[in-house]
Amino acid sequence: MSDVIVSYEKLKAFVVGKFIDVGVAESDASTVADVLVHADLRGVHSHGVLRTEHYINRIKAGGVNIYPCLKKERTGSSTAKINGDNGLGHIVANTSMETAIELALQTGIGVVVSYNSSHCGALSYFVKQAAEKKLIGLAMTQADKMVVPFGGKEKFFGTNPIAYGFPAKRYKPVILDMATSNVAFGKVLHARERGAKIPEGWGVDRNGEPTANPHEAEALLPMAGAKGYGLGMTVDVFSGLLAGMTFGPHIKPMYEQLNEQRKLGHFFMVINPSSFTDKEYFLQSMDQMINELHEMSPLDGYKKVMVPGEPEQLKEETRLKEGIPIAESIYQYLTQNS
Repeated sequence: MSDVIVSYEKLKAFVVGKFIDVGVAESDASTVADVLVHADLRGVHSHGVLRTEHYINRIKAGGVNIYPCLKKERTGSSTAKINGDNGLGHIVANTSMETAIELALQTGIGVVVSYNSSHCGALSYFVKQAAEKKLIGLAMTQADKMVVPFGGKEKFFGTNPIAYGFPAKRYKPVILDMATSNVAFGKVLHARERGAKIPEGWGVDRNGEPTANPHEAEALLPMAGAKGYGLGMTVDVFSGLLAGMTFGPHIKPMYEQLNEQRKLGHFFMVINPSSFTDKEYFLQSMDQMINELHEMSPLDGYKKVMVPGEPEQLKEETRLKEGIPIAESIYQYLTQNS
């Protein structure tokens, strides 16, 4: 299936229009579109505008509150919690990261948990906000069961991603955003959309057996076996239990029961380096680390050693100039009249 190349501005406008059509306030629609297009710019289509139709369907079914009253409660000098009132997760997460940044600038560190939220999209968007202010950002979010535990064959934890953002002085921030499964399930959906196979090691069928057919993939495998399994559990503790939410198999599924509110939890931490060391030293040392990695001899087939998130950053720069490839079926959905 062919792709359609769309400019950043047009793609964002298409998505904003879709959300406005179902009653979402223009400012909120713009924030959601920002998060989704950010993912497509970085080549992470699993969390990009592909998700628009699902969000719209859940809104129409009543599973998302498009008029939320977010309640912010300061729980300590450096901590806060935010009740998302079952609103769009992108808005809840954006408010939570902004709050964590404010706390870090005031006290050196800011920790915020969000609850009563919904799917918030790519976490890289939020940690990037902190890193661009020369702060360190950390984010986690829970998801419904999709990953088999190490040694098991039935789903238990979600893909439960973790993201970090580290600022540098001369270079752009180092952004690491990863699922604790081998891949995000959105990549399986992306393969289904294109009629492509998935690599061995991504998914298993209903019997827990590996499969290359994205339509047979019922669950994902944890990243790096027992290590990814442990990290996935950690995310549910930080973003679920710590936020007063539930975990794993007790979370309402993303693509079922669209009329029910999912009540997800998120976790955000922002650290001001100047509270621990000289900020100038920290930023210059980040530059030095990046430089030394770039100067390493690469393996055959690689142009150079890159830092985490650098391939996505380079892709973003290119796509801002040349446009973003979108599956034709997604383009048709975004441009059709409601």
